[in-house]
Amino acid sequence: MGKSTLFKALTNKQVDIQNYPFTTIDPNVGVVAVPDERVDALALMSGSKKKIYATVDFTDIAGLVKGASKGEGLGNKFLANIREVDAIAHVVRVFDDKGITHVHNKIDPTNDIEVIKTELELADLETQEKRNDKKNKDLPPLELLADKKVIYVFNCSEAQLAAGWQPDESILKAIGNSDYVVLSTPLELILSEATPDERKEYLNTFNIKESGLEKLIKQSYKTLGLLTFLTTGEDESRAWTAHIGDLIPKASRAIHTDFEKLFIRAEVINWKTLLEAGTHSNARAKGLIRTVGRDYIIQEGDVVEIKI
Repeated sequence: MGKSTLFKALTNKQVDIQNYPFTTIDPNVGVVAVPDERVDALALMSGSKKKIYATVDFTDIAGLVKGASKGEGLGNKFLANIREVDAIAHVVRVFDDKGITHVHNKIDPTNDIEVIKTELELADLETQEKRNDKKNKDLPPLELLADKKVIYVFNCSEAQLAAGWQPDESILKAIGNSDYVVLSTPLELILSEATPDERKEYLNTFNIKESGLEKLIKQSYKTLGLLTFLTTGEDESRAWTAHIGDLIPKASRAIHTDFEKLFIRAEVINWKTLLEAGTHSNARAKGLIRTVGRDYIIQEGDVVEIKI
C-alpha cells in the first residue's frame, strides 16, 4: 500500500536517459540514479565536464490481492509483469489511517507478506504443473517467482518514522532473510520535490542522514548482487555496473561490448587511494596503480583504465 506514491517520488528523481544509449523506457518504468559520492569526488579531482551515475530501473506493477494466482483483481497482469523483473520491491503498509482503505480491510503487515508469498508459490505450482503436462519436458530450467529476490519496503506514517519504527518479531519471521527498508511515502514525495535547503531541513527534523528512497535505491543495487567500478577523466567521471565476481574483461563490457574480446590489460586503483594521491600522475609515481590481466576479479570502488 503506497507503491504509487513511492513510484511518483522515484520518477521525480528520474535521470536524463540521453546519457544512457539504446534505452527505451515505457511510461511505467523509472530509471533512477544510484547516489554515489565517489563520482562527485572523482569529478572534482579530474575537473570532469560530466558526472554519470549507475542506475536502477524501477517498474510500477499492478497490485496483487489474495486469489491473484486464480485471476482475482489484476492477478494475471501482475504475474505476467513480475516475471520480467530481477527483484521485487514489496511495499507493505504498516500505518493506520481510517481515510485510506486497505485492500484487505485491516492493517496486518505479516498477513500481507504471507498473502504475496502464497500467491507467488501458487503461481509457481501452476507453472510446474503445466511443464509436467507437456510431452517434451526437455525445456529450459523454470524461473520460479518465489525464487526472486525481495526487498520489503515498510511504509509507515511520519509519526512512526520519527519514533523509529522497526519491524517486530512476527514481521521479521515472515520476511526471513530478505532485505528491507523503512520509509514514509508522503515524506518521500515531499523530499523528492523539495529544494536542497528544504530537504536538509526535513531530514534534520526526522534525525536521518538520507531519505528512505536513497536507501531503497542503494539496497536494490546490493540485493541484485551488483557492484560499482569507476572511470574518471576530463570528459567525464562515471560509475559502471558489474556483477560481484565478474572478471575484469566481462565487467568492461559495460563500457563497450567489444572490450571483453579486445581486452589486453587494465590499470586499477581503489577510488580512495586515488583521491589521497590527488592525481593519476601522483598515484603512478608512488606505485599505487596496479596493472592487471584477464584473470583479475573486479572489486567495488575500483577506478579502471582499460587497454585494448
